[in-house]
Amino acid sequence: MTLSRVLDIDVAAPPTQPSGARMRAAEPSSGDVFAHPLIPVMTGVAVAVLAAVSIGWAHSLGLISGLWGVCGVAVAVWLRTGRGRRHDVAFATVLMISILIGELIAGYKPMLSLLFALANMVEIIGAVLLARRFAPTLNVSSLNGVARFLICTAALAPIPAGVFASIALAPFGSGDVLETFQTWWFGHALGLAVIGTLGLSLTWSTLARLTRPGALLEAGLLLAGVLAVQFFGLTGRAEIGVAMIPLLLGVAVRLGVAGTAFSLLVVTLLSVGGAMLGYGPHIETLSRSEQVLAAQLQVLVGYMPILLVAALLEERDRLSERARSGQVRAERASEAKSRLLANVAHEIKSPVAGVIGIGNLWSTGQLGPVTPQQTEMADVLVKTARQVEALAHDLLDVARAESGAVKVDLRPTDIPGLLEDVRRAAMLRSEAQSVDVQVVCEGDGLVAVADSQRLAQVIDNLTSNALKYGGSGGRVILRALRADQHIRIEVVDFGPGLSSQKQSQLFEPFNRLGLERSSVEGHGVGLAIAKRLVELQGGAIGVISSPGEGATFWVNLPHA
Repeated sequence: MTLSRVLDIDVAAPPTQPSGARMRAAEPSSGDVFAHPLIPVMTGVAVAVLAAVSIGWAHSLGLISGLWGVCGVAVAVWLRTGRGRRHDVAFATVLMISILIGELIAGYKPMLSLLFALANMVEIIGAVLLARRFAPTLNVSSLNGVARFLICTAALAPIPAGVFASIALAPFGSGDVLETFQTWWFGHALGLAVIGTLGLSLTWSTLARLTRPGALLEAGLLLAGVLAVQFFGLTGRAEIGVAMIPLLLGVAVRLGVAGTAFSLLVVTLLSVGGAMLGYGPHIETLSRSEQVLAAQLQVLVGYMPILLVAALLEERDRLSERARSGQVRAERASEAKSRLLANVAHEIKSPVAGVIGIGNLWSTGQLGPVTPQQTEMADVLVKTARQVEALAHDLLDVARAESGAVKVDLRPTDIPGLLEDVRRAAMLRSEAQSVDVQVVCEGDGLVAVADSQRLAQVIDNLTSNALKYGGSGGRVILRALRADQHIRIEVVDFGPGLSSQKQSQLFEPFNRLGLERSSVEGHGVGLAIAKRLVELQGGAIGVISSPGEGATFWVNLPHA
């Protein structure tokens, strides 16, 4: 079992969703509260119950609630259910009434309940507007998306509401304004960060992962570990931050953003709730409110950044799957292209051979008397047909090279002798009539591990190109030398040279670098085939050139 799916290189990648599919998973659906009335009703009930329970429990302990989940639930549902003025007004009304009911049930006086409800609505509306403006995709499974969401909603949205609440509540004897603001900000930031992220990250595909027994067991074990460490920290009065971070990182790696957010929710409930009840490592030295503050800061500063790690890993997994899928598609396309090239080449060769045969019979008069003009026409026909035949052979070579059908027989090969054979063959070409072709061997023992036939084909192609495109320099050098643990072969011409842009395109098949209309014959496949043949022999090929300074094509092969 590897830690992250991005590292599972031996496992076939699952089908990748189209680009943007994961982003759409968390986007709000169209419609409004009147089209789906059950959603606002259930949200209103949940908000009212959460508000009543949180306030009632905190008051029973003589404290202010250290974790406020009402706004987190409201923001997550609001962002996911839809948008539009009609929907927003209706949903805001439902939330306002629900929070007000929860405050009244908790025992607040009507005026105080109204102030609290207004402060909460300022925070909720601000969080929704900020999220829509700065994190419009609501994609918390990416690093950029979750960072934007946490900053906009958890960090910024509670500030105006906290200022409003702390100032408005001062006349009611709420205590120090700064302490009230601090408690509000941290408690509400925790609720928005943990519950809001969890609400946006939960999708059907996320839940579907847990249908596999192995994944469900793994999630259960990780959550049990989190609970055990947290319980030990509360009851044993020990600092558990160092032990909790590796566990939460494990959750981030294996369960993604949703699993991390759920684990953080559990940790926050136990940590902050335990501090409010008087459990934790600092009960001897800190007051109860200071313990709550320490627990809030531990989660916000120590554990919350793990959400960013989870989002980064999930994003990498998604990109890895997309890359694998793209690689598979590219390989299939390459195989299909190779088959097409081979089929086209075979289909061309048979009729072209017939055309060449008929042209030869015609030009030699074996089909009857011919005039000089007819003989010339027959020769042109044969020449053109042979060019098409050469193209068919090139297509076959490209198809074989790309499909891996070319086999090499690697043996110790005497490079000076091979270069001399290539030079002699090159001197018979018409392009070599006014060019001095030299062989230069620097040092002894120039023996490489190579396929002599395939290597000769490569060097012959490089020499042919040097004569055709660089022969204007009057000289071509075939050089061999030792370079570290390799034998280096160079084909040097003194022609016009190549620009850096053309060098980057040299080894692309069927790319003649703009010389398609020139008098130099060719199909632009020789260098592509040469590159593949050199790679099959465990070597490398490249070029060194500058405009006006000729070109040096080099081949590095293992030394025997």
